[in-house]
Amino acid sequence: MRKIMIMFLLLSVAMFLVACSGSSVPAEKVCVEDSECVAAECCHSSDSVNEDYAPDCQGVLCSAECAANTLDCGQAKSRCVEGACTVVAVG
Repeated sequence: MRKIMIMFLLLSVAMFLVACSGSSVPAEKVCVEDSECVAAECCHSSDSVNEDYAPDCQGVLCSAECAANTLDCGQAKSRCVEGACTVVAVG
């Protein structure tokens, strides 16, 4: 009986440590669905963050340039991939 109790205790501790190890996804990128993800910068963004961490772009003017490797001109979209906001190329 004592061995069973020790094994149960060790298993419980191991499960607790795994659960508490946390996610490797930074808080600003955590998502559950695509609609939570937005551009990380106001202009020519090449990264995506959770909408709660979106920059305040009020009053910011961007050029009309379609910069390569950005969300500009529909080249890419902000998507939730494996729990993290990510930029995904379109097409």
